[in-house]
Amino acid sequence: MTTSMAEALAPHVASGDVAGLVAVVARGNDVEWTVLGEQTIGGPPMRADSLFRIASAGKPITAAAVLALVADGYIQLDDPIADVLPELASQRVLRTLTGPIDDTVACRTPIRLRDLLRSTNGHGFPSDFSAPVVALLTERLHQGPPQPQHFPPPDEWMAALSGVPLLHQPGEAFTYNTAFDILGVLAARISGKPFSKYVNEWILQPLAMTDTGFSIPVAAQDRMTTYYRPDENGSLTVIDSPEGQWANEPVFASGAGGYVSTAADLLAFQRMLLDGGGDLLPTHLVHAMMTDQLSSPIRASDSVFLDGQSWGYGGSVDIEVRNKWNVIGRYGWVGGTGTSAYITPSDDSIAILLTQTELGGPTGAAVLETFWNAAATQLGHNN
Repeated sequence: MTTSMAEALAPHVASGDVAGLVAVVARGNDVEWTVLGEQTIGGPPMRADSLFRIASAGKPITAAAVLALVADGYIQLDDPIADVLPELASQRVLRTLTGPIDDTVACRTPIRLRDLLRSTNGHGFPSDFSAPVVALLTERLHQGPPQPQHFPPPDEWMAALSGVPLLHQPGEAFTYNTAFDILGVLAARISGKPFSKYVNEWILQPLAMTDTGFSIPVAAQDRMTTYYRPDENGSLTVIDSPEGQWANEPVFASGAGGYVSTAADLLAFQRMLLDGGGDLLPTHLVHAMMTDQLSSPIRASDSVFLDGQSWGYGGSVDIEVRNKWNVIGRYGWVGGTGTSAYITPSDDSIAILLTQTELGGPTGAAVLETFWNAAATQLGHNN
């Protein structure tokens, strides 16, 4: 007898692993919704339209927003980004990942737009979190768990970034996260608009993603979830309330992890990708998003974030062999706040899970594994 999605996920809510969740599994017009738990422990019940901090699950939105600029000829994939971001024109590169921060060599090639989209630009988290540069990323650039009100204005942030050395030569390795904050600044400078306004006009409004942005509209505050982190005993500790970090528009709209959204909005975005871009993006650029953009040596440079996958533009791509859900070519990503959004182009399927409980690592928590396994069964991927 097949277990329903609600039956599979309910034990995680009952045990207190997560306070609540919204899950969507879709193929074509066949859409199944699962809504469990509470928006806040002891508070209002979860709703299908509850708002979540989606963190890195929003990276594909940022990638799509920048690719819209490529489609309209404002910038090309192989253009050096220093033409728009002169702060990065004279970057230095660490001689060794674990060596002194001031032991650097010259950058041999410019950072190009495609380096940002595929995270081979040299800024970001390496697999070795003991590397000295990690402290600079967290202290100067506010990388890590999203805290939007802690970011300085974009120009000030870029000035700080210019003083952080690259971890590797551009195009030679994979480092995580920071590229998508840089992409937001780049899009703002090209468009002449704050990134929040640009992405709203070019991506969110055309797709009717009215609940997605970088802060909570006042009228939607009663739908905002509380964000939790499991403590050492497994109990959930409040990290951010509905009146917290996302209650006001930040001065820096983080394309790496600052979005709030709903399952319905993410479903609209994923359907656009499966439709080859629809009226929003040309098909060849959407195809590039969902295609492996890394060579084997670049993939081998990362042992944590990719976890056997590769990377397209803005999200991971399952490659070469079928994964444990029997899928080749699944595209999407997870968010450290407890979110996941993937599509499988080969069968036009979508699987979205939104929780408000921080993950223990980039590969996801137990509830994500349960969801992915149940979704694979429902979609026939593991037959």
